Amino acid sequence: MPVCPTRGRLDHLMSFRGILSPHRSLQSHEMDIPPSLQEAAEAYLQREPRLLMAKGTLPEIAAQLQVRVPEQARLLMQDMLDLAELYSTVSGHRNLRVRLEKITTDSCRKFHVDCVDLRLLRTYVGPGVQWTADQGHSVCEAPTGAVVFLKGKHFPGWEGAEKILHRSPPLSSRPAAERVRLLLTIDEASACADANFDMVA
Repeated sequence: MPVCPTRGRLDHLMSFRGILSPHRSLQSHEMDIPPSLQEAAEAYLQREPRLLMAKGTLPEIAAQLQVRVPEQARLLMQDMLDLAELYSTVSGHRNLRVRLEKITTDSCRKFHVDCVDLRLLRTYVGPGVQWTADQGHSVCEAPTGAVVFLKGKHFPGWEGAEKILHRSPPLSSRPAAERVRLLLTIDEASACADANFDMVA
């Protein structure tokens, strides 16, 4: 299996520990999507279900993805596992939920704060998450490939952190070719406990 581009950057990404600062609620790091990873993401989009979920410890998640991700998208799987390892190191959680989702609508279009403690997002295809610190008067958007940590309402001491709201970028107003996203979300395993846990076509 090829070496994942993310693996060589994990030490650098440990700067994401800054999200643990009591007053910070968002930490973003721009990362390019190498052509090989882009190809794997596009291959997944063309052939695979709209939603892929795996849950458990890192070895358990790896085992689940091993049988669910096709050979042509294995580089994508390795990147997901590397980021799950990063999330685990930063958050201290050992049981995780990893979700890879194809988005083609204006889902989560309202600015909000998640009912989780800490969330990692990376958009492999399409625009990244949007956020605002002034109720939407000015809006920032993460570029494709950026790795973003967001605190949610369940993070200890969240009330004292900066109040940043986020949303999925609306797609309906974009050119037709840009109305698709492939989004990775990593949470603690019990986050959104009522969510369906399986592949959904």
